[in-house]
Amino acid sequence: MDSKKKLLIVAHAPSPNTLRLRDAVAQGACHSDIENVEVTVLAPLDAGPDDILACDAIILGTTENLGYMSGALKDFFDRSYYPCLEQTQGLPFAYYIRAGHDGTGTRRAIDSITTGLRWKRIQDPLICRGDYRDEFETQCRELGMYVAASLDAGLF
Repeated sequence: MDSKKKLLIVAHAPSPNTLRLRDAVAQGACHSDIENVEVTVLAPLDAGPDDILACDAIILGTTENLGYMSGALKDFFDRSYYPCLEQTQGLPFAYYIRAGHDGTGTRRAIDSITTGLRWKRIQDPLICRGDYRDEFETQCRELGMYVAASLDAGLF
């Protein structure tokens, strides 16, 4: 039997910069010191309820689109909400937003949906605001490492 914990990363990455952020999260989660975590990275349109039901924690990533989450992440939630509602309560999760503005509407939308699912946010959202900066990648790498290391240590 596989004793590894499963970390799911579901991130919308429509541009080279957002792809770098998603990859940084995955790199952090796959740090060599983290031994007992299996990481799966999927685009929102490729992920669904079965992926959520199979994971022990999830990291979400999205762009800010017109003051809201990406349509792809919203579609992921639309397809997954009811199949997961009663079975994933307490699921540890974190998320990041690539926000051209302030990310407020996007954060509000994700918080509303995940509150309805009764998932457990394990860290304040990472909001990468304004013009793209390389430090966003460092922050995303740290996010992935924090979640995976915490999962590996049995903190949730």
